[in-house]
Amino acid sequence: MNASPEKITPETCALAASWANLSPLLVEIRARRSEFGRAQKVPEEIIEGFKRVGVYRAMVAKRFGGEERTPADFCRLIERISEADGSAGWVASFGDGARYLAALPDDTLCKVYANGPDVVLAGALFPLQPAKRTSDGFVVNGVWPFASGSPGADLIGVGITVEDDPTGELPRVAVMPAEKVTIRPNWDVIGLRGTGSHDVVVSDVIVPEEWTLIRGGPPTIDVPLYHYPSVAFAAQAHAIVGIGIARSALDEVVAMAGSRASITGAPVMAERGYIQLEIARAEAMLRSARSFFYEATEELWMEALKGAATLGTTTLMRLAATNAARQGAEVCRIVGGLAGTEALDTNSNLARAMCDSFVVAQHAALNEGTLQSAGRFLLQRAIQPGFP
Repeated sequence: MNASPEKITPETCALAASWANLSPLLVEIRARRSEFGRAQKVPEEIIEGFKRVGVYRAMVAKRFGGEERTPADFCRLIERISEADGSAGWVASFGDGARYLAALPDDTLCKVYANGPDVVLAGALFPLQPAKRTSDGFVVNGVWPFASGSPGADLIGVGITVEDDPTGELPRVAVMPAEKVTIRPNWDVIGLRGTGSHDVVVSDVIVPEEWTLIRGGPPTIDVPLYHYPSVAFAAQAHAIVGIGIARSALDEVVAMAGSRASITGAPVMAERGYIQLEIARAEAMLRSARSFFYEATEELWMEALKGAATLGTTTLMRLAATNAARQGAEVCRIVGGLAGTEALDTNSNLARAMCDSFVVAQHAALNEGTLQSAGRFLLQRAIQPGFP
């Protein structure tokens, strides 16, 4: 069973070509996904596969050899990867990092992409750590948790605070080569185990000011893609992983329902009334969340094409992202319950889907704060920009 077809545009046709190249990689990911969790990372050869199909150049400006894909195109790409494996989709979602990097000075961006557009950014923002300003830049020290994808990154970004920073309260991100960072392996969790979301440790690294950016700050490149708000985009790139995971789990239960009989002598799953009702409910839930997600994405993109996204539309996009993550987790819970003992094996896709989707929905960018902000907007009350 496949998701409902999208409107055919030149952009979706271009993405379809990428999907053709993606298929062999998805086969490999499905075959190897159990080992990602054991290794606590997505292996280097899969990262190289992401580069080949364009994950990391999708959001890069064309002047640097990138593709400037639309936000919806990128999310569809991440959705497909996430259907094969949640951890792989989560790591691939950090291809949105090019949108963050667009806030670096132009000369710095030329250095970032000197060898091509397939640059992998990872890192962690919070808690912000104090950095000392010197004539050479900032002396950065600290430990940052949840640095997803850091084992396969080229660049690492970490959140810092600087005394008397003229940028105000917006977080500053110090970007540095990955070899200057120590990864402390400690990602021992129940879901998204293959994302390599370890601690990163930085010790007395001097980061020139031109290698820092303001999270959510204005881009230095004036193209429509970079008018799309980066913080909202990061949240939705994470959220769509949950939709892909849920689609995989739901399809698996539908496939097994036609032949799986009960050891107690009950009819095959597909003949049981409660299974029929719950499958219908889960299908409607998933399609509704997905439709809202892409509808909100397109509305925000239309504003970005005109030059600036409004706070209200951005807030609704955040609502759609949070809803997608939570509904995806609920679908996985429903179908996992329907599958009975099939979902108990720790190596099964259903067990993995239930745990992975739960972790997606736990992300700070997809929490109740976004629901409250959306509620205030819908009730015509003032809302504040920023995180969450």
